Amino acid sequence: MLTFNAWTPRTASLVAGTALALLAVLAGFGFGAIMPLVTPGDAAATARDISAARPLFLAGIAGMLAVSILDLIVAGALYTLFKPVNPLVSALAGWARVVFAGVFMVAIGRLVSGYLLLDRPTEALQAIEQFSVIWEIVLGLFGIHLLLVGYLAYRSGFMARIFGILLVIAGIGYLADALGTVFVDGFTAVFRQFLFVGEVVLIFWLLIRGRRLTPGERQGTVEADRMSPVGHARANADAARTWSGDGRRPV
Repeated sequence: MLTFNAWTPRTASLVAGTALALLAVLAGFGFGAIMPLVTPGDAAATARDISAARPLFLAGIAGMLAVSILDLIVAGALYTLFKPVNPLVSALAGWARVVFAGVFMVAIGRLVSGYLLLDRPTEALQAIEQFSVIWEIVLGLFGIHLLLVGYLAYRSGFMARIFGILLVIAGIGYLADALGTVFVDGFTAVFRQFLFVGEVVLIFWLLIRGRRLTPGERQGTVEADRMSPVGHARANADAARTWSGDGRRPV
């Protein structure tokens, strides 16, 4: 059983960075193996091409399933890493990725259905196209995950704030593509293709800098941020909301 909460910052960073690197490779393989076999609008050609490359298609599905499992590991590792920054936001970011992984598995199930329906090409293509639609929409949830992680990175103190900004920009790209897919007829997802830099930077930071992060260093930078003028003002505001003017807690 994976005990995420027991991991040190170094372990969480190394696990998250390694899982993200593997995820990127496997996702590239999975989509690269499956998508060229699909001819939009031509069910017969799609069924024929998949039938001629069944092992490749199944390998692509296996790669995608591995990606969804790695997403769960990344969710837990990033939660552990950023929990001292803000436990609630870190948990929300983790659950967003967990739900994303779950819906991604549902989408992969449509690919399995398409494979099993190859003797009925029209139904097979419909199932495969449903995978694409679900995938494009659920990436909006992944975008929300990146927005939250970007916020945590920006506020952490142990990561350069530019990394957080880049992650937020990447999240906006995914979210824009998902909304465009839902609300704009004939929309082609394009934003994430140009705004993915934050994801790449995160992987390198986790594997190079994050794996040397100590518990004291992480906690120290978080505490330092809280003691900064901005953090001190925020703490005072929180205290003012917590206590009433006569010194008693509000009811």
